[in-house]
Amino acid sequence: MNFTLTNRRKWLLGAGAALLLTATPSFALFGIGDIVFDPTSYASLVSQLTTLETQYNMLKNNITHFSMKQQWQTTLHALENVNVANMFGETAGFSIALNGNSPSASSTAWKAATVPMNSNTTTYLQGQTLGGARTSQLAMIETSDSISPDCLTAVGQYRSGRTQNVTANSSLNSFQFDNTDATNTEVQQLNLLNAAEAQRMAEMQSQGSLQVCVAGQMTVANMERRNAAVEDMNTAAFVQQQRSANDVSAANESNTWQTYLP
Repeated sequence: MNFTLTNRRKWLLGAGAALLLTATPSFALFGIGDIVFDPTSYASLVSQLTTLETQYNMLKNNITHFSMKQQWQTTLHALENVNVANMFGETAGFSIALNGNSPSASSTAWKAATVPMNSNTTTYLQGQTLGGARTSQLAMIETSDSISPDCLTAVGQYRSGRTQNVTANSSLNSFQFDNTDATNTEVQQLNLLNAAEAQRMAEMQSQGSLQVCVAGQMTVANMERRNAAVEDMNTAAFVQQQRSANDVSAANESNTWQTYLP
């Protein structure tokens, strides 16, 4: 019986020691049992405070503004209106077409400044076959008459748009380089970035119209060069054919100069 109680007592003491070893590390302060210091909870609290401090510093940096923004400031150059000389009415409408958004003025100006095709030429061209030298020239002229007024309008639209956008561009530029707290919050700066991106897209679209115009003019120029090159080759072939078919040798000469081309 005593042996059994002794074993039980040892077992209880061993279990109690194991429980103490696995318990959360804490201890009483000043010898008072109900006031306990928990190192694990203290470490967690310190970690949370560190995180809050980091977030606070991040927010503080986000609302801190630059005081020397002007070192990045540039100037928007406004386009001046172009004035085309008009001594006898030969460029009537050009100034309006190049400075404003007026397709009618562009069409009128182009017709006034170019050589018209008379009725005799029209009658002559009616007898020409498609793909011939003269109908190809006519196609080039008609293409140029279509593209060129459109280019005048594109230039006028761009100049007019730049003039209208000066106020908006200047206002955005002023806010972007403002050094006060009124425009330096994170949300306000993001709004300014969005506005700048919208202005950049509008400028790209306007310049896109000018690039289309340049591409159209290059097409007309290529047509002219191509037609001229083909006419030269056709002329060379025709002359060679005539030289071969007809005797063009001088008097008392027995041989024909077959390689001569005018």
